[in-house]
Amino acid sequence: MFASKSAAAISGLLVAMIGSAHAEKLYGPGVSDTEIKVGNTMPYSGPASSLSTIGKTLDAYFKMINAKGGVNGRRIQFVSRDDAFSPPKTVEQTRKLVEDDGVSLIFGTIGTAPNTATQKYLNTNKVPQLFIGSSAERWNDPAHFPWTMALSWQPNYADEAKIHLRYFRGKYPNGRVAILYQNDDTGKEFMKGVKEALGNDESAVVALALPFDLQYPTIDSEIARLAATKADAFMIYSVTPRACAQAIRAAYTVGWRPELRFLSGSCPNIEAVLRPAGLEKAEGLVTMLSVKLVTPATQSAPDVAEFISFMKEYVPDVGQSDSYAIYAYLLGNALREVLTRCGDDLTRESIMKQASNLKGVRLPLLLPGISINTSPSDYRPIRDAYLARFDGTEWVVFGNALRGD
Repeated sequence: MFASKSAAAISGLLVAMIGSAHAEKLYGPGVSDTEIKVGNTMPYSGPASSLSTIGKTLDAYFKMINAKGGVNGRRIQFVSRDDAFSPPKTVEQTRKLVEDDGVSLIFGTIGTAPNTATQKYLNTNKVPQLFIGSSAERWNDPAHFPWTMALSWQPNYADEAKIHLRYFRGKYPNGRVAILYQNDDTGKEFMKGVKEALGNDESAVVALALPFDLQYPTIDSEIARLAATKADAFMIYSVTPRACAQAIRAAYTVGWRPELRFLSGSCPNIEAVLRPAGLEKAEGLVTMLSVKLVTPATQSAPDVAEFISFMKEYVPDVGQSDSYAIYAYLLGNALREVLTRCGDDLTRESIMKQASNLKGVRLPLLLPGISINTSPSDYRPIRDAYLARFDGTEWVVFGNALRGD
C-alpha cells in the first residue's frame, strides 16, 4: 500500500510538473503579463513627412486593439519616434528604442535607406526588425539577416519594374520608355529590374533614365529632359509623395502626354500624391495594388466597412481613402496575427519563428487571391499584385493577379 501511495504521489508530482512546464510563460525584453512594448521610427518631419500618416494610424490601431482587451490579454505599448527619413537619425532613434525604452521589437519602420542603416545593429543584437515598409529585395535574406522581414504593399521594386515592362511591351512592342528614379538603393533596385527585364534590348527600349535626389527642391529639369525624348511611356520610380506628385505635375505642364505612365506602387495615395499633382493630370496613370482601396465599389465589403468604422472612431481627421492609412491597418493586423500566434512565448526568437511560418494568411483588405506566405527560407510575405488605372476619381483594378519572380 505504501508503494502504491508513493507511486501515486510521484505520478501526481510529474503531472503537476508537466502542467507547470506547459503553462510557463517565456518573455523577452519589453514583455510582461500585461504589456508588449513595440518600437517604431517614422518620418514625422522631413521630405517624406506625408508618410507619417502610417505612424498615426498604427498608433490608433493599437489603441483600438487595447480597447478590445489587447493581444492575449496584453496591451500593446506603441513607442514611435521621429527619424525625419534620415538614416543617421533612424540609427540614433532605434538605439534609444532598444537600449533606453527596452522595446521587444522594431516594427513598421518606413524606407529602404533608414532600415538599411539599422539592419546590422538589430541583427547583431537579435532584435526583430519586423514588417518594415520597403519593397527592396534585400529584406528577403534570412540566411544573413534572420531578424529582418519586410511587409510591403506590393511585390519588390525589381519585380514591379518587370511587371510594368511586360505590360508595356505587350501593348507597344517597339515602344520606348523614359524613367525617373530615386538616387538611392530604392531607385537602383527599380533599375535592376529594368535591366533584368530588358537584357540586351535595354539600350533600344530605354530612351533615357535619370536619377534625382530627395533633397532636390524640384525635379523640373529632369522632367524636361525626359519629355524631350518623346518616349511612349514614363516610369515614375520614387517612393516619396512629394517627388511623385512633382513628376506627375511637371510632365503634364510641359505638355508631355506619353501613351502610358507608370507610378510606383508606393505612391498611389490620392490625397497625398494625386490631388496635389492635380487629379486631371493623374488620370490614366497605372500602378500596382495588393490591397483594397476605399471606393464606392468596395465600401460595402465587410473588411472595408470594418476599416471605415475604425477610421471614423479612431482617426477621424485622416481620409478613409488614404492608402497610407490602409497600409498601416494591414501592418497592424499582421503584427496582431503574429503576436497572437506566439501565445505566452513572447521571446524575440518566438516572434520571428511565428512571423516566418505564415501560410495562406488572409488579412483584412488584401485583394482577392492574395495572402501572406512566409517560410524560414523565404521572407517575402506578399508576392502578388494587380495593375490598376486611375480614372480621374479612383483607382480601378484590371486584369488578373500578377506574380513577381
